[in-house]
Amino acid sequence: MQSPAGTPGEYRELKRLVAQAGLFERQPVYYAIKIPATLAVLALGIVTVTLADSAGLQVINAVLFAFVFTQIGFLGHDAGHHQVFRSARSNDWLGLICGNLLLGLSHGWWVDKHNRHHGHPNDPELDPDVEVPVLAFSEKQARSKRGLSQHIVKYQAYLFFPLLMLEAIVLRFDSIRYLVEKKPRRALVEFLLVVGHFIWYFGLVFYFLPIGLGVLFVIVHQAVFGLYLGSVFAPNHKGMPMIGEEARLDFLHQQVLTARNVRGHALTDFFYGGLNYQIEHHLFPRLSRNKLKQAQAITRSYCADHSIPYHETGWLQSYREILQHFHQVSAVWREA
Repeated sequence: MQSPAGTPGEYRELKRLVAQAGLFERQPVYYAIKIPATLAVLALGIVTVTLADSAGLQVINAVLFAFVFTQIGFLGHDAGHHQVFRSARSNDWLGLICGNLLLGLSHGWWVDKHNRHHGHPNDPELDPDVEVPVLAFSEKQARSKRGLSQHIVKYQAYLFFPLLMLEAIVLRFDSIRYLVEKKPRRALVEFLLVVGHFIWYFGLVFYFLPIGLGVLFVIVHQAVFGLYLGSVFAPNHKGMPMIGEEARLDFLHQQVLTARNVRGHALTDFFYGGLNYQIEHHLFPRLSRNKLKQAQAITRSYCADHSIPYHETGWLQSYREILQHFHQVSAVWREA
């Protein structure tokens, strides 16, 4: 991939246009509604666990839990980018509550990982999101796999969505390993909040539900949570160009060329937590999610005027592109 011509001035000009539209202003009213509404859905799920006798209703409730856990994850994501409050401390505490206490995920781990991803999207040397043992995002990565990973990568296009059902478990494991090995700032607070999550979560499920139904609830909840979370983040960059040492790009080109937008709609925006505007989110990570659609109009027009490829597609086509890419790069093993 050749490096397109680009200068830092282009990004500054685009950012100035977005700022002139007033899109960088904080959105306290939006979050004053969004946060309580999300917590109200969580409260509904908790009340249903305590009161409902029907096993079928509890399975449906487990799916509701997966939905609201992902929506809480979006709030933690916003807090990690300091989109919600002016104070960094307030954003951090919101992230700790959403991530550690409510989801059992280390907020500090996520911020560290996510910041490295934002700085180097789809760079196989620097982006942690393309360092997955059982997936290959390029033919070079596919050739490097050995043992079980090689066999999984060989059919990764077919196994991708089933593997996402394990994502919630993997994220918890990575969070705890980060806290134990890296010992970040607030490590003790983070660890205690994660422990608090498992106490309230398993205590709620197994105190009010029979053991068999409780196990089923946890399995369904965690599998759908991982599937929903993974299916939201997958279209963002997977199947888009990989950036190697031979193709260092300026900030604007790297962020636009490596990201994919999923076409906006009221339901799509809600389901994806605004992350369907991935190009704009990467260009302006502190922009509140309810302003990304307006930023898209400016960004897309600017890219067209400057001959910068801008990729947007429908939600179904985005998954088709991902699976086609996975199938293509893993062909080296099927042909072998």
